[in-house]
Amino acid sequence: MMYLKKLLVTYSFIQVAVIGTMAQTSVPSKYSSELGQLKYQEVPLGSIKPEGWLLHQLQIMRNGTSGHLDEVYWKVKNDNGWLGGKGDGWEETPYWLDGAVPLAYQLDDVALKEKVLKYINWTLNNQRPSGYFGPITKWERETGKQITIETCEKGEDWWPRMIMLKVLKQYYTATNDNRVIPFMIKYFDYQKKVLKKCPIGKWTEWAQSRAHDNILMVQWLFSKTKDPSLLQLASLIQSQAFPWSSWLGNRDWVIHAAAFQNDSAWMSRHGVNVAMALKDPAVHFQRTGDSSYLKTLKTGFTDLMTLHGLPMGIFSADEDLHGNDPVQGTELCAVVEAQYSLEEIIGITGDTYYMEALERMTFNALPTQTTDDYNNKQYFQVANQVQVERGVYNFSLPFDREMNNVFGMRSGYTCCLANMHQGWTKFTSHLWYRTPVNGLAALHYSPNRITAKVGKNNTEVAIYEETAYPFDDQINFTFSTKNEVAFPMQLRIPVWCNEAIISLNGKEIRREKGGQIITIDRIWKNGDQLTLLLPMTVTTSNWGRNSRVIERGPLVYALKLEESWEKEQDEKEGEYFTVHPKGDWNYGILEKIVKDPIHNLEVKKIKPVSNDFVWNLANAPIEISAQAKKIPDWKVINDVAPQPVSDRTGIYKGKVIEEVKTITLVPYGCTKVRVVAFPVVK
Repeated sequence: MMYLKKLLVTYSFIQVAVIGTMAQTSVPSKYSSELGQLKYQEVPLGSIKPEGWLLHQLQIMRNGTSGHLDEVYWKVKNDNGWLGGKGDGWEETPYWLDGAVPLAYQLDDVALKEKVLKYINWTLNNQRPSGYFGPITKWERETGKQITIETCEKGEDWWPRMIMLKVLKQYYTATNDNRVIPFMIKYFDYQKKVLKKCPIGKWTEWAQSRAHDNILMVQWLFSKTKDPSLLQLASLIQSQAFPWSSWLGNRDWVIHAAAFQNDSAWMSRHGVNVAMALKDPAVHFQRTGDSSYLKTLKTGFTDLMTLHGLPMGIFSADEDLHGNDPVQGTELCAVVEAQYSLEEIIGITGDTYYMEALERMTFNALPTQTTDDYNNKQYFQVANQVQVERGVYNFSLPFDREMNNVFGMRSGYTCCLANMHQGWTKFTSHLWYRTPVNGLAALHYSPNRITAKVGKNNTEVAIYEETAYPFDDQINFTFSTKNEVAFPMQLRIPVWCNEAIISLNGKEIRREKGGQIITIDRIWKNGDQLTLLLPMTVTTSNWGRNSRVIERGPLVYALKLEESWEKEQDEKEGEYFTVHPKGDWNYGILEKIVKDPIHNLEVKKIKPVSNDFVWNLANAPIEISAQAKKIPDWKVINDVAPQPVSDRTGIYKGKVIEEVKTITLVPYGCTKVRVVAFPVVK
């Protein structure tokens, strides 16, 4: 025993030493006077308008906290610092705007535009002569002076300004407001002059950890101005930031994150930091052209999902990375930030690997973590979540008040209350991308319409995408244009699709295997109809603790459990909801399902996906019937249901009730209590 203690102490020392050494290194960055060409470019905000179920989802958000957070949440509501007051001057107001701004322009909502414009106007109109911007600092109020280059240390943390830059960039693509570019030029000139005296990490490690978001906006501005000093600024910021690209490529980092949950170097394994940092190698690759960054990215993301990945497509982050056990949690902020990172990575790399990852987490992890009205959120979701209630669970940030798993507006940390709004809105704005040859690429599918100028003569075309995807396998594109126009249109064939069928005006034109981008380059005419059929089959996949997950197309399926909701009140965190199952949940699926899922699972289309669809049990359009047996010793212990132990063949060998039951599975995103990662029984 004494030897074991010495060994653990020695290993902990090595861990700290390695992290410390890694912090001093980074992937070599060669200076360039140009940016590499993006594989795909974003379309202007507002070019894509949601339709069908996606439109309803955004309307729910507009009617809920996404459109009214400034009215219902005291920190944003009261004397807001981003409107010149003494209130919130930190991250939560910019977080909210980062989702509310795209929502306003996607819905073309006049009232919401006016609301968010108040904050944008105040920010643009109150930039200091030095270039510094943001809420009035304590020093400025006390002295009556403004932040200058010489007094940069009297300013405040860089981090909230990074978020507001993302807000302004989106606003600019929607409006072309001629104030934005000069504003950014002035601010980045300020950064060039003060970063040696007031480095990125001067105030907090949050800015040092998330500096890639700053660099991303610097490089976006370069694409507009071609000022080479901006790329020098990007390299300077990188030199002061966490070396995520080095960590992601160094496999020790992800192993240490799995092995240790202490307070040593915890910022390097903080789940939301990691979600944001996924884009770090891609951002530096764009600037340097150094392909080693892409290798680092692929290694890091693959290792992350192997050691910490959960069936719904996201990694554990509660708040630390915490392994791949199905009873670990994931913070809502980690989901939406990982989505945003992947959206940027896709544009830079064009790699379908990240497109598949974005689709999986969006249609599975994202919808389950908010209530139907989008007024309450769950700080940590759990894959096998057999109850939602107060408790410590297996989280690395348990909180004495035990509020991290319940649904509430203010339960857990409120960063997610402010930040959750960018998930659906930014996914909507990245359904389509522009191609370098003035074409369009449909890389993710949901009902929408896009208006864009394409081809050699920038001819305007509108494309209406009608679909019940991800529940249905057919996607119809209808073209509307005054003049015939030649341009290439690209379509992603998902990796899970064995063979896609593409038809034009009712006639099949080709068949393609999954896992690729295809191009249809032709002269498009008004009224043309392109149909993409993506046949979905049922499969199973293997996850943590030798569990099995049932999948169909882009969705994973979870045990359907009728829900009992109760409203309760916490003295500090206000109203919240607990959810308990009404039926038994402790089932193992039969081995024959794993061996032959197609012949042992029955898929039923229960109801159509209507325009008022909501991600909940009542609206679940697909059910899958499966045979299972009850495992009587599988019980809740310390708030969670620890996964039953399987042998190496994947079979649970403990006591099983021999009666075979038919259980019903529904899309994971429609559930609040569930089992998704099943043990397997004979």
